[in-house]
Amino acid sequence: MTAPLTPPHQPQPNDPWQGPPAGSHAVPADRPGADERRVELRQGAAIAALLTVAGVVLGLLWLWLAPRVPLVSDDTAVFLKNSEGEEAIGADGTFVLLALAFGLVSGLAVFLFRRRGGIPLVVGLALGGLLGSLLAWGIGTWFGPTSDVVAHAKEVGKGVTFDAPLELHAVGAGMLAWPVAAMIVHLGLTALFGPRDPEPEWMSPYGAHDVAPGGAYGQTPGGAEGAAPGSAEGQAPGGGRPSDGS
Repeated sequence: MTAPLTPPHQPQPNDPWQGPPAGSHAVPADRPGADERRVELRQGAAIAALLTVAGVVLGLLWLWLAPRVPLVSDDTAVFLKNSEGEEAIGADGTFVLLALAFGLVSGLAVFLFRRRGGIPLVVGLALGGLLGSLLAWGIGTWFGPTSDVVAHAKEVGKGVTFDAPLELHAVGAGMLAWPVAAMIVHLGLTALFGPRDPEPEWMSPYGAHDVAPGGAYGQTPGGAEGAAPGSAEGQAPGGGRPSDGS
Protein backbone atom coordinates (compact mmCIF):
# COMPACT_ATOMS: atom_id res chain seq x y z
CA MET A 1 0.00 0.00 0.00
CA THR A 2 1.51 3.28 -1.04
CA ALA A 3 1.82 6.19 1.32
CA PRO A 4 -0.42 9.17 0.62
CA LEU A 5 1.14 12.02 -1.20
CA THR A 6 2.41 14.82 0.98
CA PRO A 7 0.19 17.87 0.48
CA PRO A 8 1.97 20.89 -0.90
CA HIS A 9 3.17 23.46 1.56
CA GLN A 10 0.56 26.12 2.15
CA PRO A 11 1.98 29.46 3.35
CA GLN A 12 0.56 30.72 6.58
CA PRO A 13 -1.28 34.04 6.43
CA ASN A 14 0.94 35.47 9.18
CA ASP A 15 4.25 34.41 7.59
CA PRO A 16 6.45 37.57 7.48
CA TRP A 17 8.71 36.07 4.78
CA GLN A 18 5.83 35.48 2.43
CA GLY A 19 6.10 37.47 -0.81
CA PRO A 20 3.32 39.71 -2.11
CA PRO A 21 0.71 38.21 -4.42
CA ALA A 22 1.43 38.23 -8.13
CA GLY A 23 0.52 41.47 -9.83
CA SER A 24 0.45 43.47 -6.60
CA HIS A 25 2.71 46.39 -5.77
CA ALA A 26 3.70 47.03 -2.18
CA VAL A 27 3.47 50.75 -1.38
CA PRO A 28 4.46 52.07 2.05
CA ALA A 29 1.53 53.41 4.01
CA ASP A 30 3.32 56.67 4.87
CA ARG A 31 4.42 57.45 1.31
CA PRO A 32 2.91 60.78 0.23
CA GLY A 33 0.48 60.54 -2.62
CA ALA A 34 0.27 62.63 -5.75
CA ASP A 35 -2.23 65.02 -4.16
CA GLU A 36 0.03 65.73 -1.21
CA ARG A 37 3.00 66.25 -3.53
CA ARG A 38 1.04 68.81 -5.55
CA VAL A 39 0.09 70.61 -2.34
CA GLU A 40 3.76 70.79 -1.34
CA LEU A 41 4.71 72.18 -4.76
CA ARG A 42 2.05 74.88 -4.51
CA GLN A 43 3.19 75.78 -1.01
CA GLY A 44 6.83 75.96 -2.11
CA ALA A 45 5.91 78.27 -5.00
CA ALA A 46 3.85 80.47 -2.66
CA ILE A 47 6.74 80.72 -0.19
CA ALA A 48 9.15 81.69 -2.97
CA ALA A 49 6.75 84.40 -4.19
CA LEU A 50 6.18 85.81 -0.69
CA LEU A 51 9.89 85.99 0.08
CA THR A 52 10.56 87.69 -3.25
CA VAL A 53 8.00 90.36 -2.39
CA ALA A 54 9.58 90.71 1.06
CA GLY A 55 12.74 91.77 -0.74
CA VAL A 56 11.07 95.15 -1.27
CA VAL A 57 11.06 95.68 2.50
CA LEU A 58 14.72 94.65 2.71
CA GLY A 59 15.67 97.11 -0.03
CA LEU A 60 13.84 100.00 1.64
CA LEU A 61 15.42 99.22 5.01
CA TRP A 62 18.87 99.10 3.41
CA LEU A 63 18.21 102.42 1.71
CA TRP A 64 17.15 103.94 5.01
CA LEU A 65 19.80 102.47 7.35
CA ALA A 66 22.91 102.25 5.17
CA PRO A 67 25.49 105.00 5.81
CA ARG A 68 26.15 107.43 2.97
CA VAL A 69 29.56 108.05 1.39
CA PRO A 70 30.13 111.85 1.26
CA LEU A 71 31.68 113.34 -1.87
CA VAL A 72 32.84 116.84 -2.76
CA SER A 73 33.80 118.54 -6.04
CA ASP A 74 36.18 121.38 -6.91
CA ASP A 75 34.92 121.89 -10.50
CA THR A 76 37.74 119.71 -11.87
CA ALA A 77 37.23 116.36 -10.12
CA VAL A 78 35.18 114.61 -7.47
CA PHE A 79 36.85 113.49 -4.24
CA LEU A 80 35.95 111.66 -1.08
CA LYS A 81 35.30 114.14 1.65
CA ASN A 82 36.75 111.73 4.22
CA SER A 83 39.36 109.50 2.62
CA GLU A 84 39.58 107.32 5.73
CA GLY A 85 35.86 106.84 6.14
CA GLU A 86 34.29 103.40 6.37
CA GLU A 87 30.86 104.26 5.03
CA ALA A 88 31.23 101.94 2.01
CA ILE A 89 32.01 98.96 4.24
CA GLY A 90 29.12 99.98 6.49
CA ALA A 91 26.71 99.84 3.57
CA ASP A 92 27.76 96.26 2.78
CA GLY A 93 27.58 95.24 6.42
CA THR A 94 24.11 96.75 6.80
CA PHE A 95 22.81 94.77 3.84
CA VAL A 96 24.33 91.49 5.07
CA LEU A 97 22.99 91.93 8.62
CA LEU A 98 19.51 92.77 7.37
CA ALA A 99 19.58 89.77 5.03
CA LEU A 100 20.61 87.47 7.90
CA ALA A 101 17.73 88.79 10.01
CA PHE A 102 15.28 88.20 7.14
CA GLY A 103 16.64 84.68 6.73
CA LEU A 104 16.15 83.90 10.42
CA VAL A 105 12.56 85.17 10.41
CA SER A 106 11.63 83.46 7.14
CA GLY A 107 13.13 80.11 8.22
CA LEU A 108 11.20 80.24 11.50
CA ALA A 109 7.97 81.25 9.76
CA VAL A 110 8.18 78.41 7.20
CA PHE A 111 8.84 75.87 9.97
CA LEU A 112 5.83 77.07 11.96
CA PHE A 113 3.72 77.02 8.79
CA ARG A 114 4.55 73.37 8.03
CA ARG A 115 6.49 71.37 10.59
CA ARG A 116 6.77 68.28 8.39
CA GLY A 117 8.99 70.16 5.97
CA GLY A 118 9.55 68.79 2.48
CA ILE A 119 11.90 69.36 -0.43
CA PRO A 120 9.59 71.81 -2.30
CA LEU A 121 9.37 74.02 0.79
CA VAL A 122 13.14 74.10 1.25
CA VAL A 123 13.67 74.88 -2.44
CA GLY A 124 11.06 77.65 -2.26
CA LEU A 125 12.73 79.03 0.86
CA ALA A 126 16.16 79.18 -0.78
CA LEU A 127 14.90 80.50 -4.13
CA GLY A 128 12.71 83.13 -2.50
CA GLY A 129 15.58 84.37 -0.33
CA LEU A 130 17.86 84.68 -3.36
CA LEU A 131 15.27 86.51 -5.47
CA GLY A 132 14.37 88.75 -2.55
CA SER A 133 18.02 89.72 -2.09
CA LEU A 134 18.35 90.56 -5.78
CA LEU A 135 15.21 92.69 -5.64
CA ALA A 136 16.43 94.49 -2.49
CA TRP A 137 19.76 95.24 -4.15
CA GLY A 138 18.00 96.69 -7.18
CA ILE A 139 15.63 98.83 -5.09
CA GLY A 140 18.44 100.25 -2.98
CA THR A 141 20.55 101.26 -5.96
CA TRP A 142 17.59 102.49 -8.03
CA PHE A 143 15.97 104.73 -5.41
CA GLY A 144 19.25 105.80 -3.81
CA PRO A 145 21.48 108.69 -4.91
CA THR A 146 22.04 108.94 -8.63
CA SER A 147 24.90 107.02 -10.20
CA ASP A 148 25.84 109.97 -12.46
CA VAL A 149 28.36 111.47 -10.06
CA VAL A 150 29.64 114.15 -12.49
CA ALA A 151 26.19 115.54 -13.23
CA HIS A 152 25.33 115.49 -9.55
CA ALA A 153 28.54 117.39 -8.70
CA LYS A 154 27.75 120.07 -11.30
CA GLU A 155 24.23 120.33 -9.97
CA VAL A 156 25.20 120.94 -6.35
CA GLY A 157 28.17 123.20 -7.15
CA LYS A 158 31.76 123.57 -6.05
CA GLY A 159 32.66 122.62 -2.49
CA VAL A 160 29.18 121.26 -1.64
CA THR A 161 29.01 117.81 -0.08
CA PHE A 162 26.70 115.25 -1.71
CA ASP A 163 26.10 111.51 -1.37
CA ALA A 164 27.72 108.86 -3.50
CA PRO A 165 25.53 106.19 -5.12
CA LEU A 166 24.51 103.35 -2.85
CA GLU A 167 26.49 100.28 -3.93
CA LEU A 168 26.94 96.71 -2.76
CA HIS A 169 30.55 95.62 -3.13
CA ALA A 170 30.27 92.24 -1.38
CA VAL A 171 27.71 90.91 -3.84
CA GLY A 172 28.27 87.22 -3.06
CA ALA A 173 27.85 87.63 0.69
CA GLY A 174 24.83 89.87 0.24
CA MET A 175 23.04 87.51 -2.12
CA LEU A 176 23.68 84.34 -0.13
CA ALA A 177 23.15 85.66 3.40
CA TRP A 178 19.34 85.41 3.29
CA PRO A 179 18.90 81.93 1.69
CA VAL A 180 21.75 80.33 3.67
CA ALA A 181 20.52 81.69 7.00
CA ALA A 182 16.94 80.63 6.23
CA MET A 183 17.94 77.07 5.33
CA ILE A 184 20.18 76.69 8.39
CA VAL A 185 17.44 77.90 10.74
CA HIS A 186 14.81 75.71 9.09
CA LEU A 187 17.05 72.64 9.15
CA GLY A 188 17.94 73.15 12.80
CA LEU A 189 14.32 73.61 13.88
CA THR A 190 13.22 70.57 11.89
CA ALA A 191 15.95 68.43 13.44
CA LEU A 192 15.10 69.56 16.98
CA PHE A 193 11.32 69.94 16.96
CA GLY A 194 10.11 68.24 13.78
CA PRO A 195 7.90 65.12 13.83
CA ARG A 196 9.70 61.80 14.21
CA ASP A 197 9.11 58.69 12.10
CA PRO A 198 7.70 55.70 14.01
CA GLU A 199 10.16 52.99 15.00
CA PRO A 200 9.83 49.76 12.97
CA GLU A 201 8.42 46.72 14.79
CA TRP A 202 10.62 43.63 14.59
CA MET A 203 8.72 40.33 14.43
CA SER A 204 9.92 36.75 14.71
CA PRO A 205 10.19 35.15 11.25
CA TYR A 206 8.16 32.18 12.55
CA GLY A 207 5.60 34.30 14.30
CA ALA A 208 5.01 31.88 17.19
CA HIS A 209 8.00 31.85 19.54
CA ASP A 210 10.36 34.42 20.86
CA VAL A 211 14.06 33.99 21.12
CA ALA A 212 14.93 32.13 24.29
CA PRO A 213 18.08 33.09 26.18
CA GLY A 214 21.03 31.10 24.85
CA GLY A 215 19.04 29.20 22.21
CA ALA A 216 17.27 29.40 18.89
CA TYR A 217 13.67 30.38 18.31
CA GLY A 218 11.41 28.46 20.67
CA GLN A 219 14.26 26.27 21.98
CA THR A 220 15.56 25.85 25.48
CA PRO A 221 19.22 26.42 26.33
CA GLY A 222 19.73 22.65 26.21
CA GLY A 223 19.12 22.33 22.47
CA ALA A 224 15.93 20.71 21.12
CA GLU A 225 12.55 22.31 21.49
CA GLY A 226 10.78 21.20 24.64
CA ALA A 227 13.59 18.85 25.70
CA ALA A 228 15.27 18.98 29.07
CA PRO A 229 18.87 20.22 29.29
CA GLY A 230 21.44 17.49 28.73
CA SER A 231 19.04 14.96 27.10
CA ALA A 232 17.88 14.27 23.57
CA GLU A 233 14.24 14.37 22.58
CA GLY A 234 12.38 11.32 23.89
CA GLN A 235 15.35 9.90 25.84
CA ALA A 236 16.10 9.61 29.51
CA PRO A 237 18.96 11.64 30.98
CA GLY A 238 21.08 8.44 31.26
CA GLY A 239 21.17 7.90 27.49
CA GLY A 240 18.67 4.99 27.24
CA ARG A 241 14.99 4.98 26.50
CA PRO A 242 12.52 5.60 29.30
CA SER A 243 11.32 2.60 31.17
CA ASP A 244 8.06 1.01 30.07
CA GLY A 245 7.14 0.06 33.61
CA SER A 246 9.02 -3.30 33.78
